[in-house]
Order: sequence, then C-alpha cells, then structure tokens
Amino acid sequence: MHKKLLVIDDDEVLRYSMLRALGRYKFELYEASSRATTQSILEQHEIDSVVLDLRLGDESGLELAQWLLKQSPGIEIVIITGYASVSTAVEAIKIGVKDYLIKPVSVEEIVNAFNNRGADAKKAIKVDPVSTKRLEWEHIQKVLLEHNGNISHAAKALKMHRRTLQRKLQKKPVKE
Repeated sequence: MHKKLLVIDDDEVLRYSMLRALGRYKFELYEASSRATTQSILEQHEIDSVVLDLRLGDESGLELAQWLLKQSPGIEIVIITGYASVSTAVEAIKIGVKDYLIKPVSVEEIVNAFNNRGADAKKAIKVDPVSTKRLEWEHIQKVLLEHNGNISHAAKALKMHRRTLQRKLQKKPVKE
C-alpha cells in the first residue's frame, strides 16, 4: 500500500508542480491550500505524511502543524519555507515536525526528509558566522511570531516605526 501524502501550500503553481514531481515516488497524493481544505481531506482519508508551507496566506503553518499532530499523532510533517528563521525552525521541531526545509527545495530533499530516521551525525556543521543582516531578519521573524503576526505590536516591541517594519518584511530573507 502506498503512503498517503498531503501537500498543503497556498501557491497553486508550486503545489501543482510538487504534486507532479512527487507522483513519480508512488505516493497516493492529496492537496490543500488552507486549514479548511486540510480538515475536509482528513475527514475523508487517513493521511500518513504532510508537506506543509510555513505561510499559508493569513494562516500559520506552525499552528496548522500543531493542529495536525493533535488530530493524527502518527502523522509525519515536513515544513517548507522561503522565510526560514532559527526561531520558526526551533518551534517546528519542538511541536514534533519531522523536518524543516528551506525553499527552493527539491522533491528528492522532501522524500529524503521523510525517509531520514534521525540526524545525520556525519553531516558537517556550518561554522561561518551569520551576517548581522541575517540576524536582524531572524530577530524580526521571532518578534513577529511572538506577536502572532501583528505588525503594529511587533513594531512597538522592536521600537521601530510600523512602516519601517513593513518595508523590512517585504524584502526577501537575507541568505547568510
């Protein structure tokens, strides 16, 4: 019997291309773009694995992951994101997510994340210091997460004007 895999992403094009590529791996595939469609699928099917985007429009992928793990404790979740930060990665692992991958991510990386049964001790640990711009970006993400995405409250906590924070958030994440 094939594993039942649910891809949850609000980007229709990305979701479609991921489903096509994952089809080669003999998964029984399902797709959703929000918590509501996810709930509907879970009511009809027993899902084994989930590929989940961290940001689903106005919804939080972390909150959805937490809900999924409560609904189906044995489910394996791999979060993918183009907005990676240390704080969201740590939070994801704390709640029980199997892996946290940074976009662009290949289908092979996703499949390997599900097949990997633990940390690879031979994998080299990066020792280069992180740039100050990256640290700032991660700190902003952490504060924003602590304030449930409320930009006004996060800006106040950061002692920053709301518009300045909005401009910083519109920029793509700094690589390193």
